[in-house]
Amino acid sequence: MSVIEQRLQELGITLPPSPEPRFTYIPCNQTGNLIYLSGQDCRINGELMYEGKLGREVTIEQGQAAARQTIINCLAVMKGYLGDLDRVVKIVKMLGFVNSESGFGDQPYVINGASNLLVEIFGENGKHARSAIGTSDLPFHTPVEIELIVEIRD
Repeated sequence: MSVIEQRLQELGITLPPSPEPRFTYIPCNQTGNLIYLSGQDCRINGELMYEGKLGREVTIEQGQAAARQTIINCLAVMKGYLGDLDRVVKIVKMLGFVNSESGFGDQPYVINGASNLLVEIFGENGKHARSAIGTSDLPFHTPVEIELIVEIRD
Protein backbone atom coordinates (compact mmCIF):
# COMPACT_ATOMS: atom_id res chain seq x y z
CA MET A 1 0.00 0.00 0.00
CA SER A 2 1.33 3.43 -0.90
CA VAL A 3 2.20 5.94 1.81
CA ILE A 4 -0.62 8.30 0.82
CA GLU A 5 -3.16 5.47 0.55
CA GLN A 6 -2.15 4.39 4.07
CA ARG A 7 -2.56 7.96 5.32
CA LEU A 8 -6.04 8.16 3.76
CA GLN A 9 -6.95 4.89 5.46
CA GLU A 10 -5.72 6.25 8.83
CA LEU A 11 -7.97 9.28 8.31
CA GLY A 12 -10.94 7.04 7.45
CA ILE A 13 -11.13 8.34 3.89
CA THR A 14 -12.16 6.09 1.01
CA LEU A 15 -11.76 7.72 -2.38
CA PRO A 16 -14.69 7.44 -4.75
CA PRO A 17 -14.10 6.48 -8.38
CA SER A 18 -12.82 9.34 -10.50
CA PRO A 19 -15.92 11.15 -11.81
CA GLU A 20 -16.66 11.17 -15.52
CA PRO A 21 -17.16 14.67 -16.94
CA ARG A 22 -20.69 15.44 -18.07
CA PHE A 23 -19.62 18.33 -20.28
CA THR A 24 -16.86 19.15 -22.77
CA TYR A 25 -13.70 19.20 -20.66
CA ILE A 26 -11.19 16.81 -19.12
CA PRO A 27 -10.88 16.45 -15.34
CA CYS A 28 -7.09 16.62 -15.37
CA ASN A 29 -4.57 18.09 -17.79
CA GLN A 30 -0.80 17.62 -17.61
CA THR A 31 2.00 19.79 -18.91
CA GLY A 32 5.53 18.89 -17.92
CA ASN A 33 5.52 17.85 -14.28
CA LEU A 34 2.36 19.78 -13.39
CA ILE A 35 -1.23 18.58 -13.43
CA TYR A 36 -4.15 20.99 -13.48
CA LEU A 37 -7.40 19.72 -12.03
CA SER A 38 -10.70 21.05 -13.33
CA GLY A 39 -13.08 22.40 -10.71
CA GLN A 40 -14.62 19.79 -8.45
CA ASP A 41 -17.56 20.09 -6.09
CA CYS A 42 -18.84 18.38 -2.93
CA ARG A 43 -20.69 15.43 -4.44
CA ILE A 44 -21.02 12.11 -2.65
CA ASN A 45 -22.37 9.31 -4.86
CA GLY A 46 -23.43 11.87 -7.45
CA GLU A 47 -25.40 14.11 -5.05
CA LEU A 48 -24.26 17.43 -3.59
CA MET A 49 -23.85 17.15 0.17
CA TYR A 50 -25.09 20.77 0.50
CA GLU A 51 -26.62 23.31 -1.86
CA GLY A 52 -26.83 27.04 -1.61
CA LYS A 53 -24.97 30.11 -0.46
CA LEU A 54 -22.68 30.53 2.49
CA GLY A 55 -24.23 33.06 4.82
CA ARG A 56 -27.76 32.00 3.89
CA GLU A 57 -28.52 28.28 3.41
CA VAL A 58 -25.06 26.94 4.33
CA THR A 59 -23.13 27.55 7.56
CA ILE A 60 -19.37 28.05 7.74
CA GLU A 61 -19.02 24.58 9.31
CA GLN A 62 -21.07 23.01 6.50
CA GLY A 63 -18.99 24.96 3.98
CA GLN A 64 -15.80 23.58 5.54
CA ALA A 65 -17.20 20.05 5.30
CA ALA A 66 -18.14 20.72 1.66
CA ALA A 67 -14.60 21.99 0.96
CA ARG A 68 -13.16 18.86 2.60
CA GLN A 69 -15.37 16.61 0.45
CA THR A 70 -14.38 18.61 -2.61
CA ILE A 71 -10.70 17.81 -1.90
CA ILE A 72 -11.57 14.13 -1.53
CA ASN A 73 -13.12 14.37 -5.01
CA CYS A 74 -9.98 16.14 -6.29
CA LEU A 75 -7.89 13.29 -4.88
CA ALA A 76 -10.12 10.80 -6.70
CA VAL A 77 -9.42 12.63 -9.97
CA MET A 78 -5.68 12.65 -9.22
CA LYS A 79 -5.67 8.94 -8.37
CA GLY A 80 -7.62 8.15 -11.52
CA TYR A 81 -5.09 10.05 -13.60
CA LEU A 82 -1.85 9.15 -11.79
CA GLY A 83 -2.69 5.66 -10.58
CA ASP A 84 -0.60 6.27 -7.42
CA LEU A 85 -0.93 9.33 -5.19
CA ASP A 86 2.67 8.82 -4.04
CA ARG A 87 3.59 10.46 -7.37
CA VAL A 88 2.47 13.79 -5.87
CA VAL A 89 5.50 15.95 -5.08
CA LYS A 90 3.65 19.05 -3.88
CA ILE A 91 0.28 20.76 -3.93
CA VAL A 92 1.28 23.99 -5.66
CA LYS A 93 -1.89 26.11 -5.84
CA MET A 94 -5.53 25.94 -4.85
CA LEU A 95 -8.25 28.11 -6.31
CA GLY A 96 -11.35 27.94 -4.13
CA PHE A 97 -14.68 29.46 -5.06
CA VAL A 98 -17.35 29.96 -2.39
CA ASN A 99 -20.99 30.51 -3.35
CA SER A 100 -21.59 33.54 -1.12
CA GLU A 101 -24.54 35.58 0.06
CA SER A 102 -24.04 39.31 -0.46
CA GLY A 103 -21.93 40.61 2.41
CA PHE A 104 -20.44 37.22 3.33
CA GLY A 105 -16.69 37.66 3.77
CA ASP A 106 -15.52 34.45 5.46
CA GLN A 107 -14.42 32.58 2.33
CA PRO A 108 -10.93 31.84 3.77
CA TYR A 109 -12.49 30.03 6.76
CA VAL A 110 -14.58 27.89 4.40
CA ILE A 111 -11.68 26.96 2.13
CA ASN A 112 -9.58 26.03 5.18
CA GLY A 113 -11.66 22.83 5.24
CA ALA A 114 -9.84 21.87 2.04
CA SER A 115 -6.41 23.27 2.91
CA ASN A 116 -6.32 21.57 6.30
CA LEU A 117 -7.09 18.17 4.77
CA LEU A 118 -4.31 18.52 2.19
CA VAL A 119 -1.82 19.23 4.99
CA GLU A 120 -3.17 16.27 7.01
CA ILE A 121 -2.58 13.98 4.03
CA PHE A 122 0.60 15.33 2.45
CA GLY A 123 2.26 17.11 5.40
CA GLU A 124 4.55 19.98 4.37
CA ASN A 125 4.04 19.01 0.72
CA GLY A 126 0.33 19.74 1.15
CA LYS A 127 0.93 23.41 1.98
CA HIS A 128 0.04 25.54 -1.02
CA ALA A 129 -0.56 28.98 -2.43
CA ARG A 130 -4.27 29.73 -2.39
CA SER A 131 -7.07 32.04 -3.39
CA ALA A 132 -10.48 31.92 -1.69
CA ILE A 133 -12.95 33.83 -3.83
CA GLY A 134 -16.58 34.66 -3.12
CA THR A 135 -18.93 34.39 -6.06
CA SER A 136 -22.64 35.09 -6.57
CA ASP A 137 -23.40 31.50 -7.64
CA LEU A 138 -21.75 28.27 -8.72
CA PRO A 139 -22.93 25.49 -11.06
CA PHE A 140 -25.83 23.46 -9.65
CA HIS A 141 -25.78 25.78 -6.60
CA THR A 142 -22.84 23.92 -5.05
CA PRO A 143 -21.47 25.89 -2.09
CA VAL A 144 -17.82 25.27 -3.03
CA GLU A 145 -15.77 24.57 -6.15
CA ILE A 146 -12.02 23.92 -6.07
CA GLU A 147 -9.28 23.68 -8.70
CA LEU A 148 -5.74 22.45 -7.96
CA ILE A 149 -2.31 22.67 -9.55
CA VAL A 150 -0.09 19.79 -8.44
CA GLU A 151 3.55 18.96 -9.07
CA ILE A 152 4.13 15.27 -9.80
CA ARG A 153 7.02 12.91 -10.44
CA ASP A 154 7.27 10.35 -13.25
